[in-house]
Amino acid sequence: MFDFGIGGYRPVWLNGRGEVTREHGLRLRGLVGRTLTRVWMVWDRQDDEWFCDCPVLFDFDGEQVEINHQKLDDLSLTWNTVDPARPLLWPEFDLQWRPEPLPGLRALRGLPLGGVELLEWTGRDAAQGSVDVSFVFEADRRATVFNALDENGLTFDPPGRRLRRLPVT
Repeated sequence: MFDFGIGGYRPVWLNGRGEVTREHGLRLRGLVGRTLTRVWMVWDRQDDEWFCDCPVLFDFDGEQVEINHQKLDDLSLTWNTVDPARPLLWPEFDLQWRPEPLPGLRALRGLPLGGVELLEWTGRDAAQGSVDVSFVFEADRRATVFNALDENGLTFDPPGRRLRRLPVT
């Protein structure tokens, strides 16, 4: 299994809302009310940009969820397995973990989590049924890690019309 150059990381790929809810619904619900203390992303130092192939780590008061997408509909959520203090070992790239490298993430740090939504793509294409993870904070502020066609994407915008919002309750 490919570990993305991250020691101890073992993604478990799931497909569809049912699998994600069955495997992680309870634990995602348990994050509600906890404070976002840190978000870690892998940074490509040579190109000075986010390296979207690696998981995004959201730490809520010591409970860390690690989100990663691949292919058109694979989603992996793991918990407390990645230590961002350890170096990344992907020989072709000069990578490092960075806390909140994007301004939108820095603005969310310190806020309590109000809810978690799974966003299901309803378009009539090959990605139909793929699932994104959205963290909702006060005043409808949010951070969503989405499937960007075989890598992660990140947005702070409300879900578009082709995304079905499914609160994790």
